[in-house]
Amino acid sequence: MELERQLQLAPLLAMKSFFLFGPRATGKTTLVRQQLAKTATVIDLLDSRYFLRLSSDPHELESLIAGGAFDIVVIDEIQRLPELLNEIHRLIETRKFTFLLTGSSARKLRRGKANLLAGRVWEARMFPLIRREINEFDLDRYLRYGGLPAVYLSDYPEEELDAYVNTYLKEEILAEGLIRRLPPFSRFLRTIALANGEVVNFTKLANDCQVPPSTVAEYVRLLEDTLIGLLLPAWTESKKRKATKTGKFYFFDPGVTHVLAGTQSLDRNSNLYGKSFEQFICMELRAYLSYRRKKLALTFWRSKNGHEVDFLLGTRTAIEVKATKRLSRNDFKGLKYLKEEGVFKKFVLVSQDPVSVRTDGIFAMPWQRFLVELWEDRFV
Repeated sequence: MELERQLQLAPLLAMKSFFLFGPRATGKTTLVRQQLAKTATVIDLLDSRYFLRLSSDPHELESLIAGGAFDIVVIDEIQRLPELLNEIHRLIETRKFTFLLTGSSARKLRRGKANLLAGRVWEARMFPLIRREINEFDLDRYLRYGGLPAVYLSDYPEEELDAYVNTYLKEEILAEGLIRRLPPFSRFLRTIALANGEVVNFTKLANDCQVPPSTVAEYVRLLEDTLIGLLLPAWTESKKRKATKTGKFYFFDPGVTHVLAGTQSLDRNSNLYGKSFEQFICMELRAYLSYRRKKLALTFWRSKNGHEVDFLLGTRTAIEVKATKRLSRNDFKGLKYLKEEGVFKKFVLVSQDPVSVRTDGIFAMPWQRFLVELWEDRFV
């Protein structure tokens, strides 16, 4: 099945050269092949012929692309050869080529003090599949196995997920020198997966993982830099109720989270199901803001007394997420408290209740309708 992804590369490249970062297996190479095969020269650094030739002489990049028919050049897996960036810089300035530079993250480039082409190259990101990219979307399958294309479309999603976690999240991160020792990092991955969607307690995580808090902080930064995780910042501007300042952590994909946490099944009536549904909406919001180039902060709010709203889009829309199929008055409570601040313009309660209602300035709607209206730019 060929998926039609929401990220469109041609309009981006009409504006500027771009880095395209995203976790492995989210479909960056496939996207390039689908959208740019007839309009760009593609150099894949996983191909040993290109890698060996350019690693010995980066200047050969010009001869490889100068005789081609295209002004757009794709360098796939740029983190494998950071020294190419100086040559790319020169070719942007002198030959006016437009580059798309793909990779799993910028972390390895930064650690090697590579030329990140400030001002000359912008950044875009790739995420797992979202609802509108899947024709026959199965919510329960997505919440259990996630949206990595090779996993969601597989007849053996558990095997695909297990291979992904063990070969990339653990072995490859270790092999690339991003961590020093695998056992404490593996303990950390399981521990933080069990706390997915919760406010991060660095001291507790450190105790559970048997490492210093500074190491836990470094591990969290690693997951953020490799786009495996998101530390969602807290919105702290509330005046009537003092807000917590610590962020919440989400993995980039529900299926990966379940493998790391050792989830055996996902019961519809469990708290874990609710957290996975919340994570699903979080990832949809994140992809929307990125793909549509919306410059709005994605945050959450929690008061010291425990009142909470799951997601905030800038200061425009407050979004609370509930997995329930029948809303109760109590489900509106967090939004009502935040509404008293007089800051946000729209208040939305997203759930699996099929009935849409509006009460006290809060619009409750089914998740399907919410996602349609989100991509129609109704909340920004």
